[in-house]
Amino acid sequence: MKTVGIICEYNPFHNGHLYHLEKIKEMYPSSLIVLVMSSSFTERGDISILNKWEKTDIALHYGVDLVIELPFVFSTQSADIFAFGAISILNKMRVDTIVFGSESNDPNKLLEIANIQLNDKNYNKIVKDYLDQGENYPTALSLALDKICNKTVTLPNDLLGLSYVREIVKQKANIEIKTIKRTNDFHNTKLDEKIVSASAIRNNLDNNNIKKYVPSLTYQYLKNKKLNNEYFKLLKYKILCEQENIKIYQTVDEGIHNRILKHIDEVNSIEELIEKIKTKRYTYNKIHRMLTHILCGFTKEEAKNIKINYIRVLGFNQKGINYLNKIKKELDIPLITNYKKEYHDLLKIETKIDKLYSLIMSDKNNNYKREPIKFN
Repeated sequence: MKTVGIICEYNPFHNGHLYHLEKIKEMYPSSLIVLVMSSSFTERGDISILNKWEKTDIALHYGVDLVIELPFVFSTQSADIFAFGAISILNKMRVDTIVFGSESNDPNKLLEIANIQLNDKNYNKIVKDYLDQGENYPTALSLALDKICNKTVTLPNDLLGLSYVREIVKQKANIEIKTIKRTNDFHNTKLDEKIVSASAIRNNLDNNNIKKYVPSLTYQYLKNKKLNNEYFKLLKYKILCEQENIKIYQTVDEGIHNRILKHIDEVNSIEELIEKIKTKRYTYNKIHRMLTHILCGFTKEEAKNIKINYIRVLGFNQKGINYLNKIKKELDIPLITNYKKEYHDLLKIETKIDKLYSLIMSDKNNNYKREPIKFN
């Protein structure tokens, strides 16, 4: 039986994600689908509009067999660290194929570029040169590639997919790479097609009918959700209280903290703050992640030498539990299906994040001690 891996955030699960799952089932009709999913916060620093259990229920309902949590310490960092955590989990779970959305829909090109990035001795030097000139990291990567091999990767799904491919090569994982053509604009915030971006859906929760852009179960969870400003209020309080101490938090580089402290008094939303402090080097997403790390108290010390030390199962169907029973003796790290205090430090961080998420979203259903969802 083929085991297919998906890496996702489902913030929220929409028609494009359903299309992705349906295409995988067309490609591999009898496969087992393993989903690695960020839970409370995402790679862009956003708070998830649905909690991890709601997202797990939706995923299982629409055909995923097994849902694994991507810990906060990976899910809210740059694409390289995000990919490291996710591919590490898929590799440990003995997944043999990964399928992701791609604008180019050319896995061979991504594999070729990944090998250049990993093996060309001049590549990292050229990237550093562009960074020293003030370019942000994604732009520096693209410019370095263009200089070395006259190839570029600039679109968001290809960039993230390239991070997955690099990790597969670095970890020497026996994972086949497959892509599905991306059918919409990742950055588009308008509701003008049947398949629209997750950003467009989140941005239009309050003032548009989103029903036709998401599957029915997603809509049932979303229809009473409201975007709120509690995130920013708590963030502003923490920054005002800690002042210079915000430098201890992950991704808060030397110097940028001064810009945060300079503008925090005069802004009234996360968007305003980011617009005030972003520069050519510090992109919107990089700053958003930085602010999330401040809010969540995720320190540089905690971020040192992180690796996957456990696998937490959020949900499964019968096929999924059969697979877990088959491979659990082969795993070299704990397989967690319930919460215990003696588990690894990363799970203690995750528990803190779950509690903070529930506070921000006023979500009593996000129970960090909850057992996996069993889908029949």
